Amino acid sequence: MHQQEIRLKPGTLWTRIKKTTELALKSGALKSIPTELEIFEKDGIKFVIRILENINRKNADKAKKDQEATKTGKEFNPFLPYEEDLFVTDISNTHVCILNKFNVVDYHLLIITRAFEPQESLLTLEDLTAVWACLAEFNGLVFYNGGKLAGASQPHKHLQIVPFTETDIPISSLLKTAKLENDLGTIPEFPFLHAFTTLKMGESAEVTLEKYHTLLRTVGIKPLENNMQSGAYNLLFTREWMLIVPRKQEEFEKISVNSLGFAGALLVKNQQQMQLLKNINPINLLNNVAFPRQQN
Repeated sequence: MHQQEIRLKPGTLWTRIKKTTELALKSGALKSIPTELEIFEKDGIKFVIRILENINRKNADKAKKDQEATKTGKEFNPFLPYEEDLFVTDISNTHVCILNKFNVVDYHLLIITRAFEPQESLLTLEDLTAVWACLAEFNGLVFYNGGKLAGASQPHKHLQIVPFTETDIPISSLLKTAKLENDLGTIPEFPFLHAFTTLKMGESAEVTLEKYHTLLRTVGIKPLENNMQSGAYNLLFTREWMLIVPRKQEEFEKISVNSLGFAGALLVKNQQQMQLLKNINPINLLNNVAFPRQQN
């Protein structure tokens, strides 16, 4: 198994991200969604909750694309081809980097496969090689919504990365309490099924791939034919750690959850949903969309 050839020139990614963002905002290709942010803490667990102030912009775009798909009989794929104004850079011969068209966080990137691969397929060496090439350029939180039940909105395989430092990630303090054995373990405060491991900056994509598969086995997700997954899951990782959470449903009480929810970052549509989320308690929301954790 060969290490993938990287086309991304070292030291250029961050400059390209900023330049592409500026141009895409001017052209209208990038449609940032304003949010109102609130920090909510319960039982020592902190969550960052954003109210989407203009979700109608994204919904209108989706409705238009759905109409086109109905007319043509072909499902719309925003990544084949991707919008040229959103293109940031080539990463490798299998992956490119583009801006997230409807971003909530600044400089939100998508790492997409050049050729179509389903979002329900497991990550490959090529995927992780592309991700590490980006993480070598700037500190960020990478996430993958493995299937519709995990919050994936597009069928074409794409990982996502937001330029967070460890202190930007609300659950960072909980990760320090992880109980590890041979670099594998769990977070005591998480009541749902999950698996956690540590990573090291500079480790090979092969090592990361092996750890990824170890986490999958730990939570009972198996590779099927054509590298497809046996169940939906959320994956988060940084330069320092990796977390996997299997999913049983996409939403609870009409509040949707993707991978970022398990990093402590949630989105609601309005003040009513904000109050509902506080009443439920965010950790209970996560518990309801995930599987119960087996007690030893």
